[in-house]
Amino acid sequence: MKTSKDPRHLKRVRAIKELFAWNFSQNNQLNNHLTKKVVDNLAKIDSYILRAAPNRPIKQINRIDLAILRLAVLELVIETGTPYKVIVDEAVELAKEYGSDSSPGFVNGALGYLIEMESIDHGTKRDNSSNC
Repeated sequence: MKTSKDPRHLKRVRAIKELFAWNFSQNNQLNNHLTKKVVDNLAKIDSYILRAAPNRPIKQINRIDLAILRLAVLELVIETGTPYKVIVDEAVELAKEYGSDSSPGFVNGALGYLIEMESIDHGTKRDNSSNC
């Protein structure tokens, strides 16, 4: 059972906090390797978010929700070693902890749509050459 002291959870918390701060000042030094990977793949990640939440332009998404989505999309489509159910559960928990009342539903819906749209199944090995 996952706890708030789980090292993987704490790593994700640090990453979303750093991504949230980076949204406001892109000159901030990035110390978290997950954050660096998100920023390095930002265009690809944001294109997935735009397709998963077509009614919400990136600039209109709450900044903490955006940080959570960006990290989850990184784990879903670029670093595919974690089961998608774990990624979604963790993203929803982070949204409950740090977002608004509507954040968990929005994050869950966007990620669910992305998983369905991209036929993501981390239970089996899949090819990482997904075109965006």
